[in-house]
Amino acid sequence: MDEALEASRARASEVERPLANEAVPLRVVAMGGGTGLPVVLRGLRSGGLLSRRGRALDVTAIVTMADDGGSSGRLRRDLGILPPGDIRNCLVALAGGTGLSPLFQYRFRGRRELGGHTIGNLVLAALSAMHGDFLSAVQSCGRLLGSVGQVLPSTLTPVTLVGERPDGSRATGESRLGLGGGRLDRVWLEPADPPPTPGVLEAIENADLVVLGPGSLFTSILPNLMVAGVRGALDRCRGRRVLVLNAMTQPGETTGMTAADHVRRVQEIAGRGCLDCVLVNTAPLPVRLLRRYRSEGSEPVRYRRNELLALGVVPIETRLVGGRGRRARHDALKIGDVLHSLVGRAIGHA
Repeated sequence: MDEALEASRARASEVERPLANEAVPLRVVAMGGGTGLPVVLRGLRSGGLLSRRGRALDVTAIVTMADDGGSSGRLRRDLGILPPGDIRNCLVALAGGTGLSPLFQYRFRGRRELGGHTIGNLVLAALSAMHGDFLSAVQSCGRLLGSVGQVLPSTLTPVTLVGERPDGSRATGESRLGLGGGRLDRVWLEPADPPPTPGVLEAIENADLVVLGPGSLFTSILPNLMVAGVRGALDRCRGRRVLVLNAMTQPGETTGMTAADHVRRVQEIAGRGCLDCVLVNTAPLPVRLLRRYRSEGSEPVRYRRNELLALGVVPIETRLVGGRGRRARHDALKIGDVLHSLVGRAIGHA
């Protein structure tokens, strides 16, 4: 453990080397799903898709395909398509919220046939039927919205997420995993090792920065890492690999888990050397908000610097989360600011 600590400290303090070839865009890959991934994409886009050194950014979002709840779940069951909701949110985030974006995000009210569906989900479903290909539908939607960068489903194979708790009880389906008490012990995809979407492994391997999270650890982050070949691509990636740590634990999923526990779960699937650093929020949350979370069985993710260093990752402490509303939310501009500074330079792996 002493050797790991020393290696991590050396990596944290080493002098960063400038990236070569200023004319080539810096390649950023953001992986996840749910509400967390669009926050990262908005943050990256907020800088005008330029790094702090003036280099253009080439952004690729890799989105989990395990969602089976809400509108996405209904369209999966009714039409047999892949879940469109997280894809839609990423396309809108990369479009900057302009043009057709508000229309794509419009959600029908009520409980009849269209109730709960968004226009964007229905458009993706229609384009999938027209093209006979979900990936072509995603690309067409990107052009309609004027999205910059690209959005890729992690796999084009229909998958189901299964979770197991420490007592051996299981839940099948992403939307059901957080319904039990306590926490999850492990998750897996069925079928196992689904093939990656064309372009996914190449994007990861060639990235100057790979961002995981923020978002649900077991349902948004880990499923992407279970796609065949992703572990190897992360291992071959010479850019910086970053986990944006969640601010709060999730009842029924990560109850009682520390920052180090989050990192261990990622490493169990993607390998010990899959992460270089972790973004840790240091902004305090209002007492009223902490009380609200506590009543729901949630608490701030506990963080100890030495525990992360012992796992071979460097913690980057910064104020990332705001608590003005009813929830603690990562601030897209703050995340974007940190990521823009990280992608401007690269460090060699220890």
